[in-house]
Amino acid sequence: MTSTTAPVGFIGLGNMGGRIARRLVDAGHDVLGYDTRPEHVTACGGSVAASVAEVTRTCDVVLLSLPESKVVEAVVLGEEGVLAHARDGQTLIDLSTSAPASTLRLHGQLAEKGATLLDAGISGGAAAAEKGALTLMVGGDTATLDRARPLLAAFSAHVFHCGAVGAGHTAKLLNNFLNAVALSATAEVMVAGRKAGLDLQVLLDVLNTSSGVNFATRNRFPKIIHGDYLKGGLTNALMMKDVLAYVDLVAGLGVASPNSCAPLASFGLALQLGYADDISNTVVDAIGDVSGRVRIHDGAYDAGKDR
Repeated sequence: MTSTTAPVGFIGLGNMGGRIARRLVDAGHDVLGYDTRPEHVTACGGSVAASVAEVTRTCDVVLLSLPESKVVEAVVLGEEGVLAHARDGQTLIDLSTSAPASTLRLHGQLAEKGATLLDAGISGGAAAAEKGALTLMVGGDTATLDRARPLLAAFSAHVFHCGAVGAGHTAKLLNNFLNAVALSATAEVMVAGRKAGLDLQVLLDVLNTSSGVNFATRNRFPKIIHGDYLKGGLTNALMMKDVLAYVDLVAGLGVASPNSCAPLASFGLALQLGYADDISNTVVDAIGDVSGRVRIHDGAYDAGKDR
């Protein structure tokens, strides 16, 4: 497709970033990308940059899709990072799941160079990214967001302006915590349902027409009970990282968090049993492992893989 815009910079083209970059390319944007694995850039149709510095020097808009704030800070604040080459009028859009306090600090440092930061938490997973149907939770300047909306439209169906810088990443952590609670609690219920001898499809039909309904019962477990774990989404390690970031956030706000114990225990269990790099839906297998080697698909007990 013929390019219709100036090159868009993209740093971090992994699981989510690569899918988002592909949407940008398909929408007619030239993407200049940097990733520690250059093949990720070429796989989505982008042009490979030799460094973060090259992306920053070349592009007026730079998107980041990185695992956590520590990585974002390294990319922005490194000796040849974004900040060193940022300039007046440049826009940085952080799609990562970052700590709001870190986002605010980076915003201040970039503003001194005349650059503007938007924090844009994303939700919807790999499937929504491929369809261009992500939900974005954005914090930052309204005018900057309005200018960025045509670009964001290439990979999102819903864009919510949540407030000032940091508000987008705050909303993202709140959302991810609820996601973690629903996933881990539903995983426990499904293992219990299997051990009780229930037909899990019938159980899901009950839950989805009753008060126990949630995203996991509607969108995850109808696939998982047939052995499809929807690979490509958030790993157990990243889910645990997000829950811990949420706990830090609410502790700073002075909010009690009695409900954080369950997902911390569930995803901590998954990490200890060797599922760290597997999609977070496998938390059901971790719970099954310590509940009699239960698998909720194929009607089988004793089907857990060795770890």
